[in-house]
Amino acid sequence: MTTTPNRTTPITPAHLAKAISYGQYRDMIDRLLAEGKTTGSNHAADMLEYTRMNMHRMRRVEKTTVLKDELVQLLLSVETQMTWVVLTEAWCGDAAQSLPAIVKIADASPLIDVRLLLRDEHPELMDAYLTNGGRAIPKLIALNAATLEVLGTWGPRPEPAQKLFLEAKANNVPYKEFAELLHGWYAKDRSHTLQEEFMCLLSHWSALTAPQDQVVARCS
Repeated sequence: MTTTPNRTTPITPAHLAKAISYGQYRDMIDRLLAEGKTTGSNHAADMLEYTRMNMHRMRRVEKTTVLKDELVQLLLSVETQMTWVVLTEAWCGDAAQSLPAIVKIADASPLIDVRLLLRDEHPELMDAYLTNGGRAIPKLIALNAATLEVLGTWGPRPEPAQKLFLEAKANNVPYKEFAELLHGWYAKDRSHTLQEEFMCLLSHWSALTAPQDQVVARCS
């Protein structure tokens, strides 16, 4: 799910200084699990189990995501340095399914850096990027690295997964049944839809910073 937010942001250089890399995030989760904890303040057994499952999901997505050639070429054409700030938590299944692919996409460009912030430690940022009034994650905010101008956002799910969520919510589908349906979709999709969405987004974000005679096609 994508949006076009206000071009200003509450994200400051101080926030970016505290943000961590994906590798640091993975190491932090391993350390917390070894201590019987997860991110945030709720360390109940079910939250720990969600976090353990998410570590398996992240490893699987890391191994199975293969970037489309068209996306790689688009990433190599990026001319503006960007910082992609992602609000996340270790217990979030959607974050586990999308974050590794997002990082792989960013890593294909020398000008895109992904920085992670924990949602519950930064409520003032989360509340600036709500989805339908809720603190849904993961939420990615793409910034011009030089100016911190907002280029756009993505999250919390690819559009088909978001549609599944909204339909399940409207029909009061039990959580366990919905979770199986949602994660089954992620496993079958193998990050293909996310890549398609980011090809559109990158075209749009590049257009915002390109000279007018070099503007590229934007997403519809």
